[in-house]
Amino acid sequence: MLYLFLSISAAFIWLVILLLPWQPWKVKETLESRGGKPPSPRKELTVLIPARNEEKTIDKTIGAVKKQGSCIRIIVVDDCSTDQTAAVAQKAMSTSGSVIRGRPLPPGWSGKVWALEQGFQRVNTPFVLLLDADIILKPGIITAAVEHLEKNHLDLVSLMAQLRMKNIYERLFMPAFIYFFKLLYPFQLSNRADTSTAAAAGGFILARTHALRQAGAFESIKDAIIDDCSLASKVKKAGFRTWIGLTRSVVSIRSYESIKDIWHMVERTAFAQLRYSWLLLILATVIMIILFFWPVLGLFSIDNEIAVLCIAALLFICITYLPVIKFYHQPSLLALSLPAAAMLFMAMTWSSALSHLAGKGACWKGRCYRRETP
Repeated sequence: MLYLFLSISAAFIWLVILLLPWQPWKVKETLESRGGKPPSPRKELTVLIPARNEEKTIDKTIGAVKKQGSCIRIIVVDDCSTDQTAAVAQKAMSTSGSVIRGRPLPPGWSGKVWALEQGFQRVNTPFVLLLDADIILKPGIITAAVEHLEKNHLDLVSLMAQLRMKNIYERLFMPAFIYFFKLLYPFQLSNRADTSTAAAAGGFILARTHALRQAGAFESIKDAIIDDCSLASKVKKAGFRTWIGLTRSVVSIRSYESIKDIWHMVERTAFAQLRYSWLLLILATVIMIILFFWPVLGLFSIDNEIAVLCIAALLFICITYLPVIKFYHQPSLLALSLPAAAMLFMAMTWSSALSHLAGKGACWKGRCYRRETP
């Protein structure tokens, strides 16, 4: 009886996800550059790049920004790097901008937000683009983003960077990472002015400068580990309009050569995503077992009814995952790997919670942030 209940629950929940009016699994919200020689943005814009120990990528990021056209000022905030980030950035910058030596991290601030705060104090252009130091922009994407913002009367436009999907680990986890992000923060709901849902992807956030200032950025989110969505939420609550979409014109060149690299990346924010709540962690675990583990296990049932329901659940999983797979030009058969990726993500989330319990907190590039459980 229990097995039948689990099978019915899995198939029913997946059918509900498939039929949700806001269709979080689809890839309708997209924005690409039009290619060719990029026109300059019509209004002055500052690209603000926080960088900590990014000597391997910062020159490529700056070089791609410089190709976006004139009227663009670049500010790189060297967040107390222990490598040659500042020197590499200054050489790549030439006369296109400036490198700020970041001050030591004050109590209560997360590193990236503190770096953004220092750089934002020097922004005096109508628009500002918050850009990660491992991002390559394809020609014309800044112009396309500015035009999209102005045409639709928006105040913040964020694009989910295309993550690297070259080795087996990246292909298993990166499309799944974006898929789950879209389920947690449905883009259609996030882009509507009449909902409280707000989302942004920290790799590329274009905003009107006055909107960020009126929303209290970055002081209002100074301790945020998941800073991008926190910023979008603050901006939206302040009465401004936000928009998020997928793109292949903003590309992350950060590589994940092993499952350990991906584990560390997810572990850093997973428990924070659950608001440091053990109750939410247990609830999420039960839901993930029903949605992903049981449909696979149920395939081997001698009860035909259970097996058919589990096949239906797995079919719904593949249908909802395929749009993301195809958007990034990955093999369709990769859709069958989602249950495995989901359970490994769940293991990473438990690892994040246990790390928090042990007092280690979220660690990134030599810094650890300890938060007390509410």
